[in-house]
Amino acid sequence: MNKKMTLAIIGCGRFCQFFVPLFKAHPTVEKIYVCDIKKDREEDYAKRFGVERIGSFEEALASKEINAVAIFTQRFAHGPMVIKALEAGKHVYSAVPCGITVDEITEIEKLVRKTRLTYSMGETGFYRGAAIYCRREFAKGTFGKFVYGEAHYNHDIRNMEQSFRSSGGEDWKKYAGIPPMFYPTHSTSMVLSAMPGVYATKVSAMGFEGSERTDIFGREGQNLYDNPFSNTAMLLKLSNGGVVRISENRCVGWKAPETYISQFYGSEGGYEFSVAKHHMATWDPEKNGNVIMRDVSKEFHPESVWELLEKDYDRAIQAISEGAGFEESVPHQPTEYLPKEYKGMINGHNGTHHFLIDDFCRAFATGKLSPTNIWDVARYNIPGLVAHESAMHGGVPMDVPDLGNPPDDWPVLDWETRSDDER
Repeated sequence: MNKKMTLAIIGCGRFCQFFVPLFKAHPTVEKIYVCDIKKDREEDYAKRFGVERIGSFEEALASKEINAVAIFTQRFAHGPMVIKALEAGKHVYSAVPCGITVDEITEIEKLVRKTRLTYSMGETGFYRGAAIYCRREFAKGTFGKFVYGEAHYNHDIRNMEQSFRSSGGEDWKKYAGIPPMFYPTHSTSMVLSAMPGVYATKVSAMGFEGSERTDIFGREGQNLYDNPFSNTAMLLKLSNGGVVRISENRCVGWKAPETYISQFYGSEGGYEFSVAKHHMATWDPEKNGNVIMRDVSKEFHPESVWELLEKDYDRAIQAISEGAGFEESVPHQPTEYLPKEYKGMINGHNGTHHFLIDDFCRAFATGKLSPTNIWDVARYNIPGLVAHESAMHGGVPMDVPDLGNPPDDWPVLDWETRSDDER
């Protein structure tokens, strides 16, 4: 790949540190700048990772040398910053979510369509083990016609507090009260990415207002959004006739796995997951009315976790809740096609970080679309935004707008094989 990237990374918080080394190691990236409104954090990043500093986001956009930005700021800032970056002619990598209003996401889509600049959202759910497994099996026809699925993101405020404090300072509680459905993409992406081209058409949602964290969640100004819900569940009607339940929980007695598909059923087969056990069922062709059940768990756990599960299950699931396997790939992730520079580098979110950065860099270099392009991530993000409105109105069913498919002449990178012309 001859085209080279000069990248400004915006936002030097706790999360971004996992990605700077991956950008720096990628063969497409020639130079990196970092920027943060907290200059001590910016200086720390520059020294720790051996990169340069740039004074502000605006300075990065004005620079003729910088041709791409990676946005790792607070959730509510992503949409407006992406819009400004695209208007300035920069390619954009954005942390999740894409935006917190339908208008923001619609404007991003218009700009990407007009400018043909690369936009890629770093959605880890796309490369999670369950998403890859269901995507491959659905493509083979194992599931038949999709019927019903469930996915969850259980992430309690108690294990998110440090992150909110880091960015929000004394006002962290105002930011921590963001509606759960403004951040649905970890859950929606796993189910929807298994069925390319499928999208939500209708949604009905209900929220939980009984949280003890009344200093964070409430209708009377406890947060920036007047959001009363700590937990929200939505029911989606899909364009292929299937139904999906998505749960986003921020006050719940659960830690890990935080993001997962619990059920994915079709007319001919079904997948289920619970704690550390993954099962697949298909109809038995020799016994009418019976199914063949298989434990496929070994395909989902890195070797270190699997060895522990075989020795002491209770100890293993506690270790998983404490982060075991977080940096490791699972057996069916296509790691063999990643850049050789990534071998042995620290990963994250169950081996997904490498893929996300490689996708953005390859899309930039080839002019193709990232697998997590604006058209796909809009379908992951927008249903949650409409769901929050539904929940605020007592669960009334609402239509979900769809931004359509990418232009016919703009191919998407092969997420699985990373073919020769894309490497």
